[in-house]
Amino acid sequence: MGRRALRKIDPDLDLSHHLHTLTELPAEQSLPELFDNPAAPLEVEVGTGKGLFMRSAAAEHPARNFLGVEIAGKYARFAAAGLAKRGLHNGVMLHGDGLALFADRIPADSLAAVHVYFPDPWWKKRHHKRRVMIPAFAKNIERALSLGGRLHFWTDVRDYFETALEMLAAETRLAGPIDVAGQAAGGEVKYHTHFERRMRLRDVPIYRAEFARG
Repeated sequence: MGRRALRKIDPDLDLSHHLHTLTELPAEQSLPELFDNPAAPLEVEVGTGKGLFMRSAAAEHPARNFLGVEIAGKYARFAAAGLAKRGLHNGVMLHGDGLALFADRIPADSLAAVHVYFPDPWWKKRHHKRRVMIPAFAKNIERALSLGGRLHFWTDVRDYFETALEMLAAETRLAGPIDVAGQAAGGEVKYHTHFERRMRLRDVPIYRAEFARG
């Protein structure tokens, strides 16, 4: 089951609210200012792909703001278009590097949640240093989360999952891992991401964990 090409974006769709480039944001601009309600709790997804989680979360939780950061420009634009098409003003996309975002632009104690779903596993051992879940990022997540804030981490790669959990335990004081149950039997199946949908249709196991800042 190959990855489908992205659908064409309506050229008349206004993306000015929903799409920004990290490197072009004024240094003095705070991230909550990108939203209509800057006082709302802010959650960040690192690596949004096509933006299914962003659309679903923003629609289901209108009293929260959701910021997605995606390093691939065409996917950032596609995810922004999905938000704009549905009029979801509490969802905003950033085209840029998520690690740089956390290192430079997110203040301490400012996030209600961080979502990391199915990051690139960088299979070769010599490339593991390119993975998202590394000590520097973990420490920045812990710093950025407010009291009680949550980190949600999912992957289909067991080795990556186990290595990340060991690293989080060694490098942070986040409470966890808290096991996250899979989809309940019966009812409509809801997928967090398009990648999750592909994996579950192939019956590939998915490893889920949640951490909390105490």
